[in-house]
Amino acid sequence: MSQFFQIHPDNPQLRLIKQAAQIIHGGGIVALPTDSCYALVCHLDDKGAVERLRRIRGVDDKHHLTLLCRDLSEIAQYARVDNRQYRTLKVATPGPYTFILEATKEVPRRLSHPSRKTIGLRVPENAIAQALLEELGQPLIGTTLILPDEDDPLTDPEEIRD
Repeated sequence: MSQFFQIHPDNPQLRLIKQAAQIIHGGGIVALPTDSCYALVCHLDDKGAVERLRRIRGVDDKHHLTLLCRDLSEIAQYARVDNRQYRTLKVATPGPYTFILEATKEVPRRLSHPSRKTIGLRVPENAIAQALLEELGQPLIGTTLILPDEDDPLTDPEEIRD
């Protein structure tokens, strides 16, 4: 069963953000706008949801997933960041960039790249993404919303709905 919310892009309605958070807590997957396109996201600790996310995208465990974090302090909990990397992150976040960094032990093994022990990390600037991350109080695991056999990510909510 799917639900469609029209959330204001600049002033997200808290009741709709709370509904999306409940869906995620219940093991659901959400199509979420980010700074560049839409992403499929789910609860970080929900193994079943992560497997469904990979199945929808048509990717295997070698495909990098991304942790969407609220801020730099959250990134430091999930990735090893040296001074040079921190300066780069500070300049580029929040924004449309994903950084591939060495994962810490806080990242469940099934989420990091199996051979390199790395994880993609991002701090989105999008108001809806930030509101949902704030409501959840923890990062989301996600991947760009590109359907199997497609080259471009989906950016139109009506097309995603269909």
